[in-house]
Order: sequence, then C-alpha cells, then structure tokens
Amino acid sequence: MKKLLLASTMLAGLTGAAFADGHEVKMGIILGFTGPIESLTPDMAAAAELAMKEASDSKKLLDGKVVVPVRGDSTCTDSAAATAAAERLITSDNVVGIMGADCSGVTTAIANNVGVPNGVTMVSPSATSPALTTIEDKGFFFRTSPSDARQGQVLADILKDKGISKVAVTYTNNDYGKGLADSFAAAFKSNGGEITISAAHEDGKADYSAEVGALAAAGADHLAVFGYVDQGGKGIIQTSLDTGAFENFILADGMIGDSLIAAIGDDLNGTIGTLPGSESEGAAKFKEVATAGGLKKNDGPFMPESYDAAALMILAMQAAGSTDRAAIQSKIMEVANAPGEKILPGELGKALDILKSGGAVDYEGASNVTFSEVGEAAGSYKELEVKAGKFETIKVR
Repeated sequence: MKKLLLASTMLAGLTGAAFADGHEVKMGIILGFTGPIESLTPDMAAAAELAMKEASDSKKLLDGKVVVPVRGDSTCTDSAAATAAAERLITSDNVVGIMGADCSGVTTAIANNVGVPNGVTMVSPSATSPALTTIEDKGFFFRTSPSDARQGQVLADILKDKGISKVAVTYTNNDYGKGLADSFAAAFKSNGGEITISAAHEDGKADYSAEVGALAAAGADHLAVFGYVDQGGKGIIQTSLDTGAFENFILADGMIGDSLIAAIGDDLNGTIGTLPGSESEGAAKFKEVATAGGLKKNDGPFMPESYDAAALMILAMQAAGSTDRAAIQSKIMEVANAPGEKILPGELGKALDILKSGGAVDYEGASNVTFSEVGEAAGSYKELEVKAGKFETIKVR
C-alpha cells in the first residue's frame, strides 16, 4: 500500500532545495501528444496550462513566481519513450512536478522508473487502471480520475438498467484495457449478465475483420469496446459496421471523443458510454473559466481533471512555501481534502491568499476532488449516449 505521509526529509538528498530559477517554476506535462488518444491530449494540456496561467497571473504564488509548463510526449503506449520523456523533464528541465501521465501503462512505467526514484510528484488526470491503486509509489503518485474498478461497476449498472444482459467485449491489450475488462466482467456477471466473449485487440492494425468475426460469432447483439478513440477501438467499430456484425456499442472513457463521431458518423447514434465527470458547481465553473481563457473546448474528456491536477500541485507549493519536490508532495493531501475553504476553478488566487496567511483550503475544483488515503479520487461518471452526432450526458452516477 502507498504511504502518503512519508516525511519530506527522507527524500531531501534526492530533491534538493529548489529547482526553479529566479521567478520561474517549471512544471511538466506528460501526455500522449502522439498515439491512440492524440485527439484528446491538446485540450487536456490546455486545461492544465490554464490553471498554471491563472496562478501566475495572480502574482500570488510564492511572492510572484510564474509557472512555466514543459511538455513531454508519453505516446500513451510506448513505455520506453515515455520514460525517456520524463527523464528529460526531471533531470534536464528540473520540473518541480508532473501533470500526467495519461494512459495507465506509461504512467506506471514513469512512476516506477523515474518519478518515484527521483521524488517527483505526479498527478495523472486520466490513468485509470485499478493496478495503480497499489503501486509502491511512496506517496508521490496521485490521480484526479477515478479507478476503473468503479467505471466497470457503473457500466454494468447502466446496462442492467437498460435491460442489456448479454454482451461481447473487446479491449486494448494493455494495463488499461485488461483492468477495465476485468472490472466490468466481475460487475456485469454479479448483476446477472452474460459475457459471450472477452478478447484483446492490438492497436495499429489495418484490418480487424478477424477480431470482429470472432466477437460476432459468440452470439451477442451488443459489443463493449474498451480501447482508444484514435486507434484499434475505432477500427473495431468501423469494421463491425462495415460487415454488419454489430450495430450496438458500449464505450468506456478511452473511446469518448469528437474524433470518433467524425470518423464513424450517424451510425454511432444510440451508442452508450461512460466518462469521468459531473454536473457540479465546479464543473459549471470550469466551463466558464475555460471559455473566458480562450480554450477551444470547455468540456472535453479529462479537461476538468487536467486543470485540477495542475492546480493541486500549485496549491501544494504555496502551502509548503517552497518549490522543493518533497515539500510539494507533503502538502497535496492537505490542500485536496477538508477541512478548509472550498475552492473552485477560477479561484486559485483566492486560495493562494488563504494559504499564504496560514489558512486552509479544500480544493474541490472542476471534478469534485476528494482523495482517498491512497491519493485517488472516488469520482463520479457521466452516463453518455450519442444523439444526433453528439455525446450527450444522460445522468451522473
């Protein structure tokens, strides 16, 4: 289990006193700017950078320091490339913390190989594998997105409510896909459902006819696709439609994105999906802040969680009165949870003032942040349905 109360002094030799030069504080952003979710990550990065700009413009962070984002490409799938990107950010760019990574496999690799050994806090907005709950992170890994242990249950409950009792499942062959498929299977069977087949697929293939043929032969009318929006998951759906194998699809968070609708078209209408998110006061406030900040979108997948991930590290710096890496880690839980004054998007300047005066904040942010004892959000999920070519929220669960 993780040990979130690790004393800062245990890693003093690794962290050094302060990595920011002068008035600048460098913060890493590691996301898959290339790869199977590349259509999502620009908006996620923009949301995180919006929080950084908000804090910088307030001139209240550590007496006027400016947060400078430094991007690295996780690729989402190549652990070696992701680790190399993280090494550059940590050793060459001297970032004080990392917003990311995104996909579960590369996030695990970065945490184990670079982040934790160097005492660098990582806050992922989208790595959802249940296995990340128990990694030996010494308290340096957090996530603002909930675990797929919960998403699997939510999906199973949605299908039960809709009277869908038999499904075929395909999942991308990695930590994310396997973890979600296992979580969903356990919950769906517990609800009385039947999974006719559960089969992995590889990303990057030109032809998915063999995979779709095997899935269809198992006899279900509904296909659950736990993959990536710009890769194999999209290929599975397109092949299913082209061959007439399936017309009814169930999607999880990695498949939610406008690029899928643009690629598939009206045939996607009626598709069911889930995505971390809420219709809370903080979620509404984030949309206002994102629009005012000039972002192209104000409600894209994992944008609220990305804003929150950056904001938490910024507030932890202020609470610690330092850019020291270990000091930041020591304050994340304190600023994320009660007691303290509730802080929403657009209120980072207010929060920085409170912390400077010795007060306490309870950062709820855009995604209703409350961390468990192992540093992850319980979170809520939007139940989505594609209607008239758009993902629409049916309810929040």
